Amino acid sequence: MMHLLGILLFASTALFWIFYGIRVAYGATRLPWIKDFAPAVDAECPSISLLFAARDEDEKLPGALATVATIDYPKLEIVAVDDRSVDGTRTLLDEFSAVNPRFRAVHVAELPSGWLGKTHALQQAFEHSTGEWLVFTDADVRFAPDVLRRAVSLAKTGTLDHLTLFGDVEMVGFWETVLITFFGLGFSLCTDPARVSDPKSRSYVGVGAFQMLRRSAYEKAGTHRRLAMEVVDDMKLAKIVKQAGFRSGAAVAQDSVVVRWHAGLGNLVRGVTKNFFAGAGYRLGVVGIQLMGLFLFNIAPFLGLAFGTGWVRLLSGLGVAVALIFHGGVSVVMRVSPLYALTHPVGAALFIYMLARSTVVTLWQGGVEWRGTFYSLAELRRGVV
Repeated sequence: MMHLLGILLFASTALFWIFYGIRVAYGATRLPWIKDFAPAVDAECPSISLLFAARDEDEKLPGALATVATIDYPKLEIVAVDDRSVDGTRTLLDEFSAVNPRFRAVHVAELPSGWLGKTHALQQAFEHSTGEWLVFTDADVRFAPDVLRRAVSLAKTGTLDHLTLFGDVEMVGFWETVLITFFGLGFSLCTDPARVSDPKSRSYVGVGAFQMLRRSAYEKAGTHRRLAMEVVDDMKLAKIVKQAGFRSGAAVAQDSVVVRWHAGLGNLVRGVTKNFFAGAGYRLGVVGIQLMGLFLFNIAPFLGLAFGTGWVRLLSGLGVAVALIFHGGVSVVMRVSPLYALTHPVGAALFIYMLARSTVVTLWQGGVEWRGTFYSLAELRRGVV
């Protein structure tokens, strides 16, 4: 009986990778690449507002602002909101604004109740903007000069109202690469980005580094006021736009959009403490399912291949083969060695720890500490979109 249950268990993991994994991987190969779209000429360029929030970013801002200054786009305004910074961020933004006429710095002195700092700052950026299209980004993102022209061409070709670009995440050292490549794989499996553009699909995707959308779509979706207490605001922005009936899409940008996420494994683990439990909607049942899925589909097949016999080993081998090919492809797109696919179960184990840690820390604290402000779990749960 136990042997039969084992076979059924490993059969389910094999079926997951063979049917769902291959489908998502195939879809990922069909995502458009921004480099394949010619830059829009001036006459085809609508006005764009590039918007971001910054809090205590004086270490990363200079590099990002240097690339923002080189963006080649005829109708561009940049609105940066200093969200109560206590370092040199305010000075950096004001100095940049003084020498860049298309740049505007807005300063927030107090955070109103019922808002997260970031979502409030992005709402302020929108309210100080005028563009027909909006590009939401982060304060540490670096851009290629032609990225907006190419994004406009892509959006026009796909008749999109909302476009997310997957850029390069800088990875330094072995452990960062193990974790981030597994994150790339897991993110693809969870969001199925190739189906985002299908109006009949419930799939949606949004990343903080680059989301471009029509101003009218953003307003009809409810703006960041609907996301006031939503920690995973980038993903949920894509969700409310899709739910409002607008057409979304995703594309690969690689080095046209570059970000350094967190430096070092420890910072990566600590940096997502606020996010992972939030991604589960602060629901312990969902966390339990996620933990079980991470183990069942990403670690168990490797154990079955190593220690199983007969059907268990065969079924495990099928699942492992598909997982490794998919992970290797993700690694190539992220421009690291496909051999990092071999670290797949290690990355999964790290994610199990990070999800469990995020859940325990958030429950223990009764909320999350984010950029110097504490938000209670009760108000965060009420704000889930």
